[in-house]
Amino acid sequence: MSQKFDELINRKNTGSEKWDHCDKIFGGENLLPLWVADMDFRVPREVINALTEKSEHGIFGYTSYMDSAYESVINWFSRRHRWSINKEWILYSPGVVPALNLIVQTFTDPSDSVIIQRPVYHPFMKIVENNERRILNNPLCKNSAGNYEMDFPGLEIQASKSSARMMILCSPHNPVGRVWTENELKEVIRICRDNNIILVSDDIHCDLVFDSYKHIPLQTIAGDFSNNIITCTAPSKTFNLAGVQISNIIIPDEIKRIKFRSALLKAGMFETNSFAPVAMEAAYNYGNEWLDDLIKYIYKNYQFLKEFVHNELRAAEVAQLQGTYLAWVDFRRYGLSVKELDELFIKKAHVAPSPGYLFGPEGAGFMRFNLACPGSILEEGMKRIAATFGNLHL
Repeated sequence: MSQKFDELINRKNTGSEKWDHCDKIFGGENLLPLWVADMDFRVPREVINALTEKSEHGIFGYTSYMDSAYESVINWFSRRHRWSINKEWILYSPGVVPALNLIVQTFTDPSDSVIIQRPVYHPFMKIVENNERRILNNPLCKNSAGNYEMDFPGLEIQASKSSARMMILCSPHNPVGRVWTENELKEVIRICRDNNIILVSDDIHCDLVFDSYKHIPLQTIAGDFSNNIITCTAPSKTFNLAGVQISNIIIPDEIKRIKFRSALLKAGMFETNSFAPVAMEAAYNYGNEWLDDLIKYIYKNYQFLKEFVHNELRAAEVAQLQGTYLAWVDFRRYGLSVKELDELFIKKAHVAPSPGYLFGPEGAGFMRFNLACPGSILEEGMKRIAATFGNLHL
C-alpha cells in the first residue's frame, strides 16, 4: 500500500501551480509546497490506461457525456454513499467553483445574502462578493475539547434575515476537517427549510473520510426539502483529477435544474473536454481499492503530523481531522502576528502551507497543511518548521 504513495515524483517544469509557481506566489525561494489541495500521487493505473487509449485514438472532437459516464457517477455514489441519483439530476460543470458562481448568479439577486461558515474554503467569499451579493457569516466555533462545531443559534439568526436566500455548506469542511454528523446536517436542513433558504452543499471532499466517520449526502436525509438542495460533486479531489476539469452538479428539482442548465448554456459551459469523462469513468469504475489505500496513507501522515507537533512544536495544536487531506494547525500560542508567522514559514523555514487568514479572519494564526504527499516530503517540511520555531522564546 505505502510504496505507490511513497514514490517521489518530480512535478517541476510541468506547469504545476503547486510546484512551479509556489515561490512566486508566496514570495520565497526554494519553498517546499504544502499548500494548494492537489496530491503528489499518480492517479490509479486504470485512469492512466484509459487516458492513454483515448490519446492514441487521436481524434479529440466536441465531446459530451455518454450513458456510461452517467452510470459511473450513479454507481459510485450508490456504492460509496448509498445515495440513489437519477440520471436526469446530473449536470456537467468544468469545476465546482465555476458551478458555485453560476448557482449564486442563477438563484439569488444582487440584493440578496448568502450564508457561509468561516473559516472556510476561500473561494466561497470571492464567489459571493464578486457576484455583488452579501456575506452572512455563521462562524464555526470550538467546543471544550477543542473541536469545531456549528453555531446553530447563530445560524438561525442569519437565516431569518430578510436578505438571506442561500447557504453554501462545505461538507466535509475545508479547512477544519469536520465530517458533519446526521444530527448536525438535519439541523441545518431544518433551519433552511424554516427560512426558505436554498441549501448548496460543496461535497468535493466527500470520498476522503476516515474510518469511524461517514459522509452523509444531504439529499439522503432531507425528505421533501431535497428539492431545495443542490449538491456539487467531483472526482477531482478524490482521484487527483483537478486539471482534467470535471464536476457533476446534482439537482433533483426540475425547475431549478432547467434554470441552471440555461445558465450553463449562456456561459458556454455545456461541453466537456475529450479526456474528462474518460478519466472520470475509469476512476469511478475501478478506483475503489486505490482510494481505500489512499485514505489509509493520508491517515498515517495525519498521525505523524499530530505526533510531531505534540513533540516538537508544543505551542501548536492540530485540529481533529475526520475527512479531507488538509490538516488545520493552530499557531496562535506563539503570539506572532500574521506577518511574522508568514515570515517564519516563508523566509526562515522555506515551507509553504496555506495561511489560515485566507479562509477568513477566523483563520488568522492558523496554517493549513496538505497531507496528500509522500511521507518523506511531509517529514522534511516539519523538520524545517521545527528547526525554525525551536529558536522562539515563548
